Amino acid sequence: MVKEEDLILTRHAQDKMILEGVSIKQVAEAITRGSVFKQTDGFLAVYTYFSVAYKKIGDNYKIKTVFINK
Repeated sequence: MVKEEDLILTRHAQDKMILEGVSIKQVAEAITRGSVFKQTDGFLAVYTYFSVAYKKIGDNYKIKTVFINK
């Protein structure tokens, strides 16, 4: 289970979370429970109505962006 304190949010990710109405708790849940796909530089977690692009750094997760699935 990914904890909220394990997340490192970029400024872009913070802005997108506010814009899209996604909480940090939802981001942690998406990484834990979502369908995870390998990308060129990290991973994409698809969960319910949104996706999270992130990179694993040690025990932490650097959140690059969050977006609504359309």
